[in-house]
Amino acid sequence: MNSLLHQFKLRRLFLGLKQGDMMLRVGVSRQQYQRLESKGNPRLNTLELVANGLNGEVMLIPKEKLEAVNAVLEGRGVDLFVGEARAETKLGQKSLADDPWQGLLDDDL
Repeated sequence: MNSLLHQFKLRRLFLGLKQGDMMLRVGVSRQQYQRLESKGNPRLNTLELVANGLNGEVMLIPKEKLEAVNAVLEGRGVDLFVGEARAETKLGQKSLADDPWQGLLDDDL
């Protein structure tokens, strides 16, 4: 998995933004943002500002749920949970095909 800062860079590029564009979105200079992407050790509030500037969110995902979250993000989520989705549909609940995030981060404890 890519580092969070590398993911910020990939997201910025995907949105067609230059490092200088982040000044208006985040409130930091191009030099500050460049330093953050390359070798930064940002504070939590800076991470949240950058994520918001990239139309994203910083989220803590439990390790035991990481594979399921990645599967949903990659479009494989429904395939992984087809049996579970069928069982839930029989019980009158929405299927995972309708809501692939359903119950994904619920505590299993």
